[in-house]
Amino acid sequence: NPPHVLLTKTSSSSLQFRSVLSVMTLGFFLVICISSALSNDYSLQHVVQLEVQHLRQELHLPVRVDDEETDTLLKDIYIFASSIFANQTPVEVNSTTNPTIQGGEATDPQTKARRNVVRKMMKHAWDGYAAHAWGKNEVRPVSKSGNSGTVFGSSDCGATIVDSMDTLYIMGLEKEFARGREWISTSLNLTKMTGHISVFETNIRYVGGLLTAFAFTGDEMFKTKAVEIVEKLLPAFATPTGIPHGRVNMQTGLVMKEAKSILSEFGTLHMEFSYLSDITGNIIYKNTVETIRNFLDKKVKHNNLYPNFLNPTTGQWGENHCSVGALGDSFYEYLIKEWLRTGKTDEQAKKMFDEAASGIEQMLLQTSSQGQTYLAEWKGSQLEHKMDHLACFAGGMFALAAANELEDTNRTQWMKMAEGITATCHRSYENTVTKLGPEVMRFDGTSRTFDRSYLLRPETVESYFVLWRLTKNPKYREWGWKVVQALEKNCKVEGGYSGVVDVNYERSSDDVQQSFFLAETLKYLYLLFSEDDLLDLDQWVFNTEAHPLPIKGVNTFYRAYNALESSKVLHYEL
Repeated sequence: NPPHVLLTKTSSSSLQFRSVLSVMTLGFFLVICISSALSNDYSLQHVVQLEVQHLRQELHLPVRVDDEETDTLLKDIYIFASSIFANQTPVEVNSTTNPTIQGGEATDPQTKARRNVVRKMMKHAWDGYAAHAWGKNEVRPVSKSGNSGTVFGSSDCGATIVDSMDTLYIMGLEKEFARGREWISTSLNLTKMTGHISVFETNIRYVGGLLTAFAFTGDEMFKTKAVEIVEKLLPAFATPTGIPHGRVNMQTGLVMKEAKSILSEFGTLHMEFSYLSDITGNIIYKNTVETIRNFLDKKVKHNNLYPNFLNPTTGQWGENHCSVGALGDSFYEYLIKEWLRTGKTDEQAKKMFDEAASGIEQMLLQTSSQGQTYLAEWKGSQLEHKMDHLACFAGGMFALAAANELEDTNRTQWMKMAEGITATCHRSYENTVTKLGPEVMRFDGTSRTFDRSYLLRPETVESYFVLWRLTKNPKYREWGWKVVQALEKNCKVEGGYSGVVDVNYERSSDDVQQSFFLAETLKYLYLLFSEDDLLDLDQWVFNTEAHPLPIKGVNTFYRAYNALESSKVLHYEL
C-alpha cells in the first residue's frame, strides 16, 4: 500500500501520528532494502523483519501488541517495501550451462581403468563402513567394529556418512548416496555427541559436507541440517575478541574456555559460514567470521607470519610458533580460497594471503642439502627444519594462487614453490618401504616414532591433482597411481582401508579408516584420473576437507538465497 493509504489505516489520532513517523522511517528503511537487494549479501526478508522490530521500538510499541490496527500498519509497511522489489532478480551468474558434477571419464583406456580402480576402492571403503559401523563416526576395518576414539568421540553421529556424500555422488554410487541421504534426514543429530567437540572439525566435515550436498542436489534438507549444526557452534564465538573457543558442548552450548585458540581452527571457518549466509539470507554467519578476519588483519604480525596461538579473551598472540603444517595450515589456504570462492571480490582475503605468502617465502621456505624444497617451522627465534605431511597441501595452494595471479613475479615464484614442495612430498613417499609418506619429514637428521605413521592422509595427492589440472605434466598422474598401488598393497583389509603405524614396515595397520580418506584422498585420486570438466577449478573451490563449494557469480549451482521468493511467501502469510 502507498504511504497515503497507510495514513488512513487507523482511527485514533495517536496511531495516525505514529503512522506519520512510520512513513518517515520507511524512507530510511527503503535505502537499507535497496542496498541489501542489490548487494545480494543480505536477505530482504531478514532485513525487513529486523526493521519492523525496530519500528516497534522507535514507536514505543510492545514487541507483541493486541492492537490489530497497529499490527496491520506495520505489516503494510513491510508489504509496501517488498512490492518495490517485485521485479528485482538475484545476482546474475555468468554462465548458462550447469557445471559437471558426474561423469568426466577420460578417453584413453589407461586413465579410464585407473579411475575405475579408485571408484572400486571407494566402494570397498564405504561397504566396510556400512557393514561394520553404520551410523558410527568411523570404522575399525581390521577389528570390523566402530571406532570409539574419533575426534567426535564414540557417538553415533555418522561422520563417515556425511564426509562421504559428495564423493559418492561424483562417482555415481547412487544407491550408497541414497542410503546416506536417508540416514542424514532421519538420524543426523549432533546433540548425541558428549563432552566438548571441536568447532573446526565439525565445520569442515559436517557443515562442509552438507553444503556441498546441497549445492550438488538443491535438496533443502542438507541446508537445514547445516544450519542446525552451525547454530550449535555459535556459542563458541561469544568472546571479547570474536575469536572463538575451540570446543563447544553440542548438548548444552557451554564452551571449553581455554587460554589459547588455534590459528588453523578459528581461521578455517570463513568459506562455509559465508556460503551459508549466501544460501540462507542470514547474515549472522558471515558477520561472525568477518569479525575474526578483521581482528586478525589489524593485528601486528612480525615478518608477516601469524603465530599458531591466540588468546580469545585478551586477543594477545601466544608463543612465537609459526607453521604451514599442523596448527597453521588451512588458515592460509582459506585466505586464497575465499577470494576465489567469492569470484575474486574478497580483496581483504587476497591482501592477507599476499602478505602471508611473502612472510612464508622469506622466513620458512628452505632448500635441503639434497636440493629438496620444504617449509620449515619458526619456533621461538629459530627454524625447526621439519615439514608435516599436512603441509603438503601447500603445493596445491601455491599452484592455485599462481594460476590466478596477475603479477608476473609472484606467479612465477609461487608456481616454483608449488612444484618444489610437491616434489619433496613425493620423494618422502618414494623413500619408504611401503611407498607411503610419513606423518613428518625432518631435514636435520633426527627422527621420532610418530613421524613414521601414515594416517591415510590426502595432502600429497591433493597437490598432485591441482598441479595436474594446471600444468598437465603427466608425472603427477603417475605419482598418483603409485599411491593407489601402495594403498592397495599396504592399507586394504577386508573391512576397508587402514592407516599404517610405520611406513617402513609393510601392513603395520593402525586399524582406523579415517573419514577423510573417503572425503579427500579417494576423491582427489578419482579427480586426478578424470577430465577437467568434472568439478572444474574455475567453478568450484574445495574446502580443507575436499568438499567443493561453488564459486559465486560463475557457478549455476551456487543456489543463492532468493529474498524475493521468500518475501512473497511471508507476504501471503501476513
